[in-house]
Amino acid sequence: MEKMKIPFGTVSITDKSKLLVQDCLDKGRISSGRLVRKFEEEFAALIGVKEAVAVSSGTDADILALAVLHDLGAKRGDEIIVPALSFVATGNAVLHAGFTPVFVDVDMETLNIDPDKIEAVITERTRAIMPVHLMGKPAPMDEIKIIAEKYNLLVVEDAAEAYGAVYKGQKIAGIGDMGAFSLYVAHIITTAEGGIIVTDNEEYAETLRSLRSHGRACKCKQCVSNISSGYCEKRFSDKERGDIRFIFERIGYSCKMNELEAAIGIGTLDIYDEILEKRHSNLLTMIDGFQQFSEYLWTFKEESHERIGPHAFPFVVNEEAPFTRDELMRYLEKNGIDARTLFSSIPTQCRGYAFLGYKPGDFPNAEYIGKNGIHIGVHQDVKKKNISWFIDCVGEFIKNAGKR
Repeated sequence: MEKMKIPFGTVSITDKSKLLVQDCLDKGRISSGRLVRKFEEEFAALIGVKEAVAVSSGTDADILALAVLHDLGAKRGDEIIVPALSFVATGNAVLHAGFTPVFVDVDMETLNIDPDKIEAVITERTRAIMPVHLMGKPAPMDEIKIIAEKYNLLVVEDAAEAYGAVYKGQKIAGIGDMGAFSLYVAHIITTAEGGIIVTDNEEYAETLRSLRSHGRACKCKQCVSNISSGYCEKRFSDKERGDIRFIFERIGYSCKMNELEAAIGIGTLDIYDEILEKRHSNLLTMIDGFQQFSEYLWTFKEESHERIGPHAFPFVVNEEAPFTRDELMRYLEKNGIDARTLFSSIPTQCRGYAFLGYKPGDFPNAEYIGKNGIHIGVHQDVKKKNISWFIDCVGEFIKNAGKR
């Protein structure tokens, strides 16, 4: 076999992005302004929602979406239900928003939160459910929404990895009350760093615009001062309080997106469909190719009611396998394939969460995947020959596993 290199991710920066970045630099307008607003409008249209609010990271997107709850009467320390298996940012966001994460085990078949285990952890202090569409696989939104309506809870979708994901004809992130995306370089739409929250609720969007800028009273969709350096009629309209730029209505954050990031994102939107289709094709090819290894390795599948957002290709080493996850990962790495672990059980495998008092065994599915899961990239620069190389490497490893 001809040895190849398969990095986990790539980035596609268009000529349009480069021209927009250069224009920003030439004009000296690099703080949040007209390009950020343009990116928000185009992103909202892509998802099919009324509002999009851009911020500086996907984690910030989660944090601010949850922080909206404070305007709705939530108290610090109230509870947010999240899956035990996720990138640690999900749990971190709950804490940074001022809440307590309450973890629920995942379904082994989907990697997503198990809806049958949600009601058991709901208390009088529960305020929201944050499902994570892990690896782009849609979470069971019908069941989650029924529970949320029953207990009057908000649903905030962590859609960081779910670009292009569809659940029963609906685009992911537009199903719950809010949806949060990451725009990090490994994702289908990128601004290098960055995140964005989408919603159909205009009041939530206003609150989000305030939250991203220290909790200011300024929360217009288009800021005259930022976009054109024009005079703002609203600044001194409140004679009692004075300049609204220095009126702070809530505890906020400092996490605006800048113009250079938005410029990259606007260009990426132009090639979104092309990237999405290439990655989705790569994902399905890998899923199909892995069926021959089902005795030792498990991966998810795309069901008839959904379309998986092609973030990456996950697989889990079965209990019967004569090798470990780490042995397989080392083999893949030695053969040029950039392999990552499939995250962790946040409450029991991430040391920083020990203070919550969970113990090993509380989340058996999440813990098993955390110890035995792997994912690799399906990005647009992965060719069919790269996938064949990857499948052949795994086959060769399994064939020789018992000889080690």
